[in-house]
Amino acid sequence: MLGADRNLWVVKFQNNPQHIRVLANEMIATRLAAAIGLSVPETEVMEVTPWIVEHSEGMHFELGLGQRERCRPGLHLGSKFVGGLMPGRSVDFLPDQQLEEVRNLAEFAGILCLDKWGGNCDSRQAVFSRRSRQSRYHATFIDQGFFFSAGEWSFSDAPLRGIYDRNAVYAKVTGWDSFDPWLSCIEEMQPSILWRIAETVPPEWYGGNLYDLECLVEKMLTRRSLVRDLIVSFRDSDREPFPHWVRTSPVSVPQQFSC
Repeated sequence: MLGADRNLWVVKFQNNPQHIRVLANEMIATRLAAAIGLSVPETEVMEVTPWIVEHSEGMHFELGLGQRERCRPGLHLGSKFVGGLMPGRSVDFLPDQQLEEVRNLAEFAGILCLDKWGGNCDSRQAVFSRRSRQSRYHATFIDQGFFFSAGEWSFSDAPLRGIYDRNAVYAKVTGWDSFDPWLSCIEEMQPSILWRIAETVPPEWYGGNLYDLECLVEKMLTRRSLVRDLIVSFRDSDREPFPHWVRTSPVSVPQQFSC
């Protein structure tokens, strides 16, 4: 949608077929990603008036079996469209050679930390954009609606959840240093940052139940210490995502010096 600011926005509506909480998830997770230095779109609360809904084509959801539901007016979640108004500036797929040359490829290790922390139950989504006269693309991480198990606001961790579908983006991971500064930012994040972000979510996006929101934040704060273990589970999976991970060999200690 074209906003009053003349920018293009991808808008998620409250009555989307997935769950109303995906709006809250998108805002919380995207703003957390920005707080730790990852490339994500700007997110804002977007007001869509009844007049716009009534006079715009395509303002409905396809529910299957020929059924449709009209988009409702109100306050909805807007993510700034990557690439802007100029056509051809962004793509959602790159051949392997171009993918390996993405300017911020290292950030895929950072977004993995966030996906594991937030229990993203969907595959990792990214779009790639470049400015005119640039040959290399820049990755922007989108679609955080299925954090916290979507509408459940729970955490069901599994090694292959929340990951990008191509190992090439993890090829430069050589050990824990590859996950910094993002992993350290998560582990050392001040609770006030997470609380501040949660407070920006309109109450109607989570049914006005403040207790549920508080419980979610408390769980997220507790889970900061689990992120490394969740990454290890992914590392040791059959996917074998980190072929260049350098494992430190144990140092043998002569028996006379052992405890």
